Amino acid sequence: MEKHLFLFGGSPPFTANMANQFVKASGRNKPVSILFVEREGWEQYMPKYTRALERLGVKDFLYLPLPSTPVEQVVDCIKKSSSIIIGGGNTNLYADYIVETPIALVIKEQYVSGIPIAGFSAGALISPKECIISPKDNEQKEFQHRKGLGLLPNVLVAVHFSQWKDEEHLRNAVQQFSDFSNYGIDEETCVYFRNGELDSTEGNGVYSIAGDVLVKIN
Repeated sequence: MEKHLFLFGGSPPFTANMANQFVKASGRNKPVSILFVEREGWEQYMPKYTRALERLGVKDFLYLPLPSTPVEQVVDCIKKSSSIIIGGGNTNLYADYIVETPIALVIKEQYVSGIPIAGFSAGALISPKECIISPKDNEQKEFQHRKGLGLLPNVLVAVHFSQWKDEEHLRNAVQQFSDFSNYGIDEETCVYFRNGELDSTEGNGVYSIAGDVLVKIN
């Protein structure tokens, strides 16, 4: 069974080609689960995630705000879904509410079974084995790393890369995990991994440090 992972460097919406690929991988017969850390006005924000998919015929969405949605309900919804979206926001909160919980276990099970996963910003950061968090993304203003979902075993991801001018952050991560592949993903940009390997990109820019040189991936 093929595995599909779409990592976005910023907030929604989906880029056009990746929306097509996501729907193609998931189908339209079951709902799409959207996991996100709850904040005021979230109902008005959801069309940013759904609009591109709705244009492609997807009609059924399950909104799962955390932590107010019971874990058992989240797990049940994910099991019934054709695909999963993990939203953006405070990365540490996403890690707190999802990683090392029953939610993480069912996400990984679905991913291995071929259910596509899309992560936006914080959702992208918690997807690999190692979640690296920029000083611009935590109250302590320091480089942080913590356990991620493990969907990619040897990949480092930085988001809002050009917008946050986060080359130094990515270099710090590479120093600590020198045997990992690394990607700095701009806003309005997606990196698509198929079966754990980089398949394609779409958007403004994707960068990688190779041999101590920052290069742009076409």
